[in-house]
Amino acid sequence: MKIEDLKAFYEKDVVFLTQHVIERCKQRDIRPKHIRIAVMTGKIVEDYPDDYPTPSCLILGYISPGIPLHVVIASNRESAKIVTAYYPDKDKWESDMITRKECLK
Repeated sequence: MKIEDLKAFYEKDVVFLTQHVIERCKQRDIRPKHIRIAVMTGKIVEDYPDDYPTPSCLILGYISPGIPLHVVIASNRESAKIVTAYYPDKDKWESDMITRKECLK
């Protein structure tokens, strides 16, 4: 998956949000425009080519300086669907918001 393709889906208006995602984003105070900004300015930090039913990836974008947003987006190569979006938890991510912290047991 390429970030350029995902950006092109936004330009073609073929990125979809499910009702579930919309509700979760309301709970997290994330607006659809924040997701778009994160995708359009972000970069892919993890790729999930074996996700079912379609491959997906994790994007890190910044909706404003110092405010990171993670977006999981799936694509069938003709359109894209937002799987989820969330503000990364500093307890789970390194300060770069790209590297997952090691789980200590």
